[in-house]
Amino acid sequence: MIDHAHDLESVRDATERLLLAVGKLDNASVTEPSRLPGWTRGHVLAHLARNADALVNVLAGRPMYVSAEARDSDIERDAPRPLDIQLTDLRESAARFQETGAAPADWSRTVELRNGVTDSASRVPFRRWVEVELHHVDLGIGYELEDLPEDFTEREIDFLADRFAGHPDVPATRVTDGTRAWSTGRETEEGAEVTVTGSPADLLGWLAGRRSGSALTVDGGPLPALPPL
Repeated sequence: MIDHAHDLESVRDATERLLLAVGKLDNASVTEPSRLPGWTRGHVLAHLARNADALVNVLAGRPMYVSAEARDSDIERDAPRPLDIQLTDLRESAARFQETGAAPADWSRTVELRNGVTDSASRVPFRRWVEVELHHVDLGIGYELEDLPEDFTEREIDFLADRFAGHPDVPATRVTDGTRAWSTGRETEEGAEVTVTGSPADLLGWLAGRRSGSALTVDGGPLPALPPL
């Protein structure tokens, strides 16, 4: 069962780690490339701030973004800002998200995200946790997938495996770290066509599009090509 209050605390902790790490940067390093193609670190930081406000909109029953174009233009607008302004925006937008999350609400209600995607309100804090953790890694400032909290990594693998479950372009696949296992891809009566084995960090990196999967062991065929998230 999803514990939104626990996830809100986890978001708070992850945000503090992020703020502490980003606070050690300087203005020049904010303009340097991140690990995301075409984005500087400033783009990542701007996205994180605007995502916090977008999820406030979701919890309040408003559209997540005015439009896809507005989302992109806001990130482009905010990316070049100096470090102190980026930090203030990150901190203040995170506080707005926490304040909204702390307000009495029906957490079982259905909310709408981008592109018509719907989910339980109770899952929104975890979605924010994903944004903060993975984009912290994307900054390329010393925080790696291996540094993620163990419970976060397991839950995100489970979330992504479920996201690709039933996808016609992904073969029936068993994903395992040697202890735990997940199923994803096409449904077949014969069961998994491919088994992918690796460390939790490498499995998450592959599923989340952060690593090539070269460190994984694959049996039954080539490593499945995953569609974009």
